[in-house]
Amino acid sequence: MFRKHHSFFASMFLTVLADQILLFLVPLVVFQMTGSVAWSGLAFFFETLPRYAAFPVCGILCDRMSPIALLRISRLLRAAVCVAGITGQILFGGVWWLIGLSAIAGVLTTQGLLALEVVLVRAFQTERFEQVASYAQLASQLGVVLAPLAAGYLLAVMPWQGAVVLATALFVLADIAFMAWPGRKAVQPLAGTPQRRHPARDLIQAARLVWTLPGLMGAIAQAAGVNLIVGATLATAAAMMTGLFQQSDQTYAWLLAGGALATVLVLSFTAHARIRLGTLGAVAYTGIFLGAVLTGSGATPWVYAAGFLFIAGFDKMFNIYVRTLRKEIIPPEDFGKTTGMIICLNNLSQPIAGLLVATFASGDDARPVLLALAGGMALLGLASSRRVGLAKRMISRFQLRRNA
Repeated sequence: MFRKHHSFFASMFLTVLADQILLFLVPLVVFQMTGSVAWSGLAFFFETLPRYAAFPVCGILCDRMSPIALLRISRLLRAAVCVAGITGQILFGGVWWLIGLSAIAGVLTTQGLLALEVVLVRAFQTERFEQVASYAQLASQLGVVLAPLAAGYLLAVMPWQGAVVLATALFVLADIAFMAWPGRKAVQPLAGTPQRRHPARDLIQAARLVWTLPGLMGAIAQAAGVNLIVGATLATAAAMMTGLFQQSDQTYAWLLAGGALATVLVLSFTAHARIRLGTLGAVAYTGIFLGAVLTGSGATPWVYAAGFLFIAGFDKMFNIYVRTLRKEIIPPEDFGKTTGMIICLNNLSQPIAGLLVATFASGDDARPVLLALAGGMALLGLASSRRVGLAKRMISRFQLRRNA
């Protein structure tokens, strides 16, 4: 199966590699230029807020337009944005060109991610979906592993603008690989005529389903707690490792690569272990909480790194839990718009975490903020546990109705 679709997975890998290089650059370059972890948090806020706020609109487009066209448009426009950002920086100077191009590219990444979800479902209908998802996750994680290493070593030999030029070339190569994939012709629209509504009504419908479908609000609250930790960790990791713990840029790159490898290990365990859905979510949530405590209390880089690996690995396990929950509950005809709304609500806490770091962190030490956010995560988890328990009971009812 991999040989038949190798150009598709190659395109995924190249796209993720380019996107993660941009995501890696912003907090590190800002900290290098300002020497302040607060500025890194503020840059992370401006970089990620548009990325997550765009999910509801991008979800509506996925229900209305060809996912193939959306994938291509998102890649090629990201390449164009990189060129525009580099040109502006050369002409006018300043680090805000990097933050701006990353923010715009993030919105296009959001569209590409949601379109990819639709392509995976429609183009691989004759394949075992678990195998398809495994190959897709492997291609994505390979890009996540290599991106910080590539960016870290590029920064050691050239200015950050060189890394952005590389990302531009990777986006173009990804589109070339995608066009060489014969399976794109197999992507078919949903059967029947889709219901046409004003975009505002689509958003209202998505919000109604989020509020009324059992268990979704509880899962969103838990995901918000998780993403408080993930956002604060991403916003401060560069400053903590290279500033507080006096490690090199390459060591920071290896830390990010280690986080990606931890993700692969946790996902491999999750794929082969038979764990009930509720237990899976509880294990993942607990692992992330322990990682937050370690990063917030670590006096050495080794303790901090251990907490970082916990957060990186169990975050993906939690994602599997949430994705399984919504797959079983959301009606197929509303999947794009409702999933976009859910992901937006799940991830808005990430830029908020960056803003909290910018407001309350002192110098290059964000440990008190990380510990406080760990406490907030624990409270959100306890408050939402009852609603998630209702979801586990209702999933079986939905499955019985569908099989009837």
